[in-house]
Amino acid sequence: MYDLTGFQRDLLYVIAGLDEPHGLAIKEELENYYESEVNHGRLYPNLDTLVEKALIEKGERDRRTNFYTLTKRGQRELDARKEWEAQYVSA
Repeated sequence: MYDLTGFQRDLLYVIAGLDEPHGLAIKEELENYYESEVNHGRLYPNLDTLVEKALIEKGERDRRTNFYTLTKRGQRELDARKEWEAQYVSA
């Protein structure tokens, strides 16, 4: 997790919180959070990086729509991040 950008970590959190989201659903969630536009040129390369790192998997819903799910490794990384954060920030 230490080698991910903040944007990539946010992608993991959004994917973990949604049920097999497609790219545009992820984009909308992040735009709501950031209160600014997220460009496709930023979104999809970062999703591909997370796939390459085996933190998420990309599935195909139809010829035009992919969906994303967290892998077991991705979930372990999120859990470890939450534990690390809890040392410094109380709930």
